[in-house]
Amino acid sequence: MSIKSSNLGYPRIGENREWKKVMEKYWAGGMEEDEFQEKMKEIRLQHLRKQQDLGIDMIPVGDFSFYDHVLDTAVMFGLVPKRFNEYGGKASIKTYYDIARGTKEAVASEMTKWFNTNYHYIVPELDETKPSLIENRPLQLYQEAKRELNIEGKPVILGPVTFVKLSKGYKKDLFRTVVDQYVPLYAQLLRELEAEGVTWVQIDEPVLATSLSREEVDYFQEIYKILTESAHGIRVILQTYYESVDDYQDIVSLPVHGIGLDFVQDDGENLNSLIKYGFPEDKVLAAGIINGRNIWRANLEETFSLVHNIQQHVADDRLIIQPSSSLLHVPVTKKNEKKLEDNIKNALSFADEKLHEISIIKKGLDKGITEIQNQISDSKRAIEALRALQSTTDAKSKEAELSMERKEPFRVRRQLQQSFFQLPLLPTTTIGSFPQTPEVKKQRSLWRKGQIDQMQYEKFIKEETERWIKIQEKLGLDVFVHGEFERTDMVEYFGEKLEGFQITELGWVQSYGSRCVKPPIIYGDVSFRAPMTLKETLYAQSLTLKPVKGMLTGPITILNWSFARDDISKYEVANQIAFALREEVRILEENGIRMIQVDEPALREGVPLKEEKKEGYLHAAVNAFKLATASVENETQIHTHMCYSNFKEIMGAISEMDADVISIETSKSHGELIHALEESTYDKGIGLGVYDIHSPRIPLLNEIKENIERALNVLDVHQFWINPDCGLKTRGEDETISALQVMVEAAKQVREEVTLQKALRS
Repeated sequence: MSIKSSNLGYPRIGENREWKKVMEKYWAGGMEEDEFQEKMKEIRLQHLRKQQDLGIDMIPVGDFSFYDHVLDTAVMFGLVPKRFNEYGGKASIKTYYDIARGTKEAVASEMTKWFNTNYHYIVPELDETKPSLIENRPLQLYQEAKRELNIEGKPVILGPVTFVKLSKGYKKDLFRTVVDQYVPLYAQLLRELEAEGVTWVQIDEPVLATSLSREEVDYFQEIYKILTESAHGIRVILQTYYESVDDYQDIVSLPVHGIGLDFVQDDGENLNSLIKYGFPEDKVLAAGIINGRNIWRANLEETFSLVHNIQQHVADDRLIIQPSSSLLHVPVTKKNEKKLEDNIKNALSFADEKLHEISIIKKGLDKGITEIQNQISDSKRAIEALRALQSTTDAKSKEAELSMERKEPFRVRRQLQQSFFQLPLLPTTTIGSFPQTPEVKKQRSLWRKGQIDQMQYEKFIKEETERWIKIQEKLGLDVFVHGEFERTDMVEYFGEKLEGFQITELGWVQSYGSRCVKPPIIYGDVSFRAPMTLKETLYAQSLTLKPVKGMLTGPITILNWSFARDDISKYEVANQIAFALREEVRILEENGIRMIQVDEPALREGVPLKEEKKEGYLHAAVNAFKLATASVENETQIHTHMCYSNFKEIMGAISEMDADVISIETSKSHGELIHALEESTYDKGIGLGVYDIHSPRIPLLNEIKENIERALNVLDVHQFWINPDCGLKTRGEDETISALQVMVEAAKQVREEVTLQKALRS
């Protein structure tokens, strides 16, 4: 029997973001549910057909979602928070989206990063609801694929350990008790798949690539013994990705029929373990040999050699080749990219091209390497042509010449800045962007197509900026932003302005829900070209006496939200970006912009999965931030912003960044960050987002006041800022203004209460 090919997951969004458009039309009331379901089915089947045409043997079903696969799993087990479905039972599509987006009456469920990626999942709430298998969604999608396309699909299921670890609402010392509730439900799910004739099932347990305790590894043994014995006709592949596995011998010995290992992003550790310890003869190895998270073409000669090494330890009839992870993290196809330089485009491989690479390798393994020699040569030529465009400037030598520390410590800067800015107690501001209305998008599209000229476009941007400065004046905010109407995306915008980047036309990737981003491609050395934000910021500042923040995206976020070159260290790339941003900071400051926000929303998501690698990453991230910001005068106030994640373990690194003010999401996580602040001291300015901008609902005054007052239980009133969770780009104009009105009024009331309490005490 020959080697099989497989895929772990396919991008949901479609070549032209068809998925996003259908979803948003349904949300807007422009489509009934029956039509919505039919359109989604068309997209789903098109994706399956593509994989079938590309020659993939084991095609995943169940990887498609209406929003998020973790939310799908929660709803499948009846985990609907009571605030959305008081009486239980199967969740309607409306309820499904209410959980993700919130309603006027109920806040959305928490959203956070999926491991160390820029994909966000909806955090399941494990309250007192007893879970049950409400509907077997993997079974339904398997039946659909077989009925419509005669595809014997491979159902993809998020495993019970990872699912519970990603959830909230239970005491951590009861983890095993909680998981034990779900094991019978997974067993039932597998039995129903077995009855339908399903052969292979992929159960994703990415937590196996993290640092686990001995007890946790042993617990996997217990769980999967129960699951595999519950459905003898099913062959289970236990799938890991994003890293190597530490306890290799124990994990490959787990009582399942196959183990999926990442041989790309494992730093060679999985291959070393395979060579050292071998692989069980009673199992299949699903080997991730093509990078599922980056967009560079594989050197097929090296990939073929990797598989050849694996073959020395695993027989062909027990070997599956596949991408290293789900292809959710890369764009769909490069075929529609018409404007990229040939040397760059030829070196790219998006989802469809990666599956084609899998098929090429399989052909070479089946028929001999000479059968694919032309494709091997093509891949080598493409990579060599890309390398000719790249250089390797030594950023470390530059770093040695520069100061990495502010001139004075924060306690001194704080007094100087307060004297300079004269801000009130509990100052109010926003994170940076204001709504990108249909008119903003229309004008940008007309400009890009050449239907309006540069002067007309800049006139529109100025008018929009002026309008929002007036709105901020009327709202009574204390610190303004210019609104970022000229920016498509907070990373793509800088990618267009810096040397060493290329921007795609349709290289979209899902970030959360219908929100898609277009990561820039870093193909060469990054360097400063010309001022990037000065013109718009200075214009906004000329319209008001209130301070206007200069808005930049930080080096680690630009790195993590781009597809970075892979020929040099990612930290070297981060420092190149930091040097470029340092020049932009200098120019802003020289031109009178004395509040500069350098956002690092992706800093936490880049933290490695392995404990032993975290310290090195955080040191490099702090280093890059300080390279970008440490040159400013004491009176210049450096702000930063970070998004959804567990910040508790990195509070030390956040403090070391030495930003004067940091704003961090907290309302969507329902204030959990405050627990971290109760356990550790943070002595700089901080704004904990007081309302969730990802939900269309308008926050209530008492909700925001409660969030502020809770924060003031652990923070000094003089260090606390009041702001939304994140930028307001995706929100509607009316809801944005209404929400900010509530926020400002809440700040005003709390400010008055604090002042009164202080007067009474004195």
